[in-house]
Amino acid sequence: MADVLPVLSFFCLLLSLPHPSSTLPLCTDLRAPVTPKKPLAFCPYNGSLCCDSSKDLQLQKRFDAMNVTDAACASAVKSILCATCDQFSADLFEVKLGPRPVPVLCNSTTEGGSSSKSQTDGSFCSNVWDVCQNISILDSPFAPSLKTKTEVPQNSTESKLSDLWQSKTDFCNAFGGVSNEDSICFSGKQVSLDKTETLLPPRGMCLEKVGEKSYLNMAAHPDGSNRAFFSDQPGRVWLATIPEQDSGEALGLDVSSPFVDLTDEVYFDTKFGMMGMAFHPNFSQNGRFFASYNCDKTKSPDCTGRCACNSDVGCDPSKIGSSEGTQPCQDYVVVAEFSANGTASNPSMAKNANPFEVRRIFTMGLPFGSNHGGQILFGPEDGYLYYMMGDGGSKGDPYNFAQNKKSLLGKILRLDVNNIPSQEEIVDLGLWGNYSVPRDNPFSEDKELEPEIWALGLRDPWRCSFDVERPSYFLCADTGEDQYEEVDIITKGGNYGWRVFEGPIPFQPQQTPGGNTSIDSINPIFPVVGYSHSDVNKKEGSAAISGGYVYRSKTDPCLYGSYLYGDLYAKNIWAAAENPKNSGNFSTTDIPFTCAADSPLPCSSVPNSPLPALGYVFSFGQDNRKDVFILTQSGVYRVVRPSRCNYTCSKEKEVAVPPRPPPPPSCSHLLVPLSKLVLSLSFFVLFVGLIL
Repeated sequence: MADVLPVLSFFCLLLSLPHPSSTLPLCTDLRAPVTPKKPLAFCPYNGSLCCDSSKDLQLQKRFDAMNVTDAACASAVKSILCATCDQFSADLFEVKLGPRPVPVLCNSTTEGGSSSKSQTDGSFCSNVWDVCQNISILDSPFAPSLKTKTEVPQNSTESKLSDLWQSKTDFCNAFGGVSNEDSICFSGKQVSLDKTETLLPPRGMCLEKVGEKSYLNMAAHPDGSNRAFFSDQPGRVWLATIPEQDSGEALGLDVSSPFVDLTDEVYFDTKFGMMGMAFHPNFSQNGRFFASYNCDKTKSPDCTGRCACNSDVGCDPSKIGSSEGTQPCQDYVVVAEFSANGTASNPSMAKNANPFEVRRIFTMGLPFGSNHGGQILFGPEDGYLYYMMGDGGSKGDPYNFAQNKKSLLGKILRLDVNNIPSQEEIVDLGLWGNYSVPRDNPFSEDKELEPEIWALGLRDPWRCSFDVERPSYFLCADTGEDQYEEVDIITKGGNYGWRVFEGPIPFQPQQTPGGNTSIDSINPIFPVVGYSHSDVNKKEGSAAISGGYVYRSKTDPCLYGSYLYGDLYAKNIWAAAENPKNSGNFSTTDIPFTCAADSPLPCSSVPNSPLPALGYVFSFGQDNRKDVFILTQSGVYRVVRPSRCNYTCSKEKEVAVPPRPPPPPSCSHLLVPLSKLVLSLSFFVLFVGLIL
């Protein structure tokens, strides 16, 4: 069974660009394109699309109502209407800049041809003017938008382009554009992708050990400094200074002096503890930070709230019975707000925080004792809090919570913690705590969804991240049941299949008291990469994935642009490369990794293996320099220059390395105090219980 907390993994993209495009296949409603169940009859599009047969029919009716009498103009107008169906329609229509009635029309040939989107006709805007300038178009999409002649009524229903625009130049200045590394334009046909890059995997990934203690979470300080927060499963948070690359120094961290100690609030057991932390984007001004943890209502009087198993989702707690020694909804998931205000004149300089919560953001009782996720993070563009929620546990999600649109289990939630409603509003709206719901959450289009839901169909997401240079890439690893571990690109309203599918594999649950969801009733979004348990762990028979980060540091240029992920057992690290670039299509390569001989803290090796003895990988981190860290059973590791491990990277530049202190006496680092060994082993036993 693969509920385990996993290891990080890595991959390489050979040709990295200094200003990568932010384009990702997305529809104008910011949802992922899907393959329609029936081919489109009107629009000549195929593959993953943003239209189904119903939308296709609507476009045909709209086109017929325009009554365009000229064949050449009619063809151009039809193609423009059908651009709504393109898998890149969000980018074509520049939805993040506001609504526009037509896509950006290609107005000139892209200089250098650097875009990965193939645009064969750079003069399409000019062609539209030439064939349509003197043709009447009823309810013209060109009439009420952008700029028009002041003498033409804005509500004109029949118009020629020459009635609305002074010239072709004015028309194309308003509607035209070009394809480049940051945007694409419409050339009159479905956007295609040029598979022009040659992708070579890196020779290897080099690590250094910079910390001795085991942590579950890492968060870069929001002030942009060389500091980061680390937290462990029992509920302690530390503020550390991150050393410079090649400095030969370890983390600047005093284990005896935590930033905040929440152990009195956190229920810590084999499957419970502090699962996540997030610092408000304006933490340096407001001192707000958030912790995601578990509580036990039999141990804490403040642990109370509604149960996720309730009549609204077709679940009766009295019929579930006890699970692993606990009753249904004895254990809770909690997100609470804390503050560093008052501990320093400037919150960014605070060295400790108040351990008493400011407010309870979210509380929900768990039906079972596992698969409760718990990571929280703020969206880099919208500032909302994303909360990764597992399906609630028990083998095979028997109550089908992950597919139930009225349940918050097996979902990614999107909450607004900047606008806190009154207690009366919280009760009236049926909220689970002190938050409000963003108006553009998917429920605005799908009234069956609970308002908090951003995405559904997940089993137990463990470690999600936004690409710091392409925020539309929101990647989540989702731990599998018995067969498959996966990485998904999360999009608005996306359904990622569980428990209809486990990864790309149809899943057959053993028990179904909560009913089933048919394959034909959903449009699942399948993983971009993943692996089978049998491929990585033949002896133990199970595995668990942990998601990482898109590598954006300059430290290892042969890893730049790569999404890094891996498995719990720390034997495999992969390189998941996207090709064509910005397509959402990935391939993955298993790559070697080792620890630098001049590591600030000594690294031990797996017996009879060159692999460093990471033990088990619990999580990942990324600092403000965009360097990637691996949080493991044996300590904290950082990705460093490949040449330090004698890996060849043609892009690596020579750097001046300061002299290093002499290494410790041979084998002295293996003489670990017995008390420390026992403590480490105890933590490991508890941790593995959490993920199994």
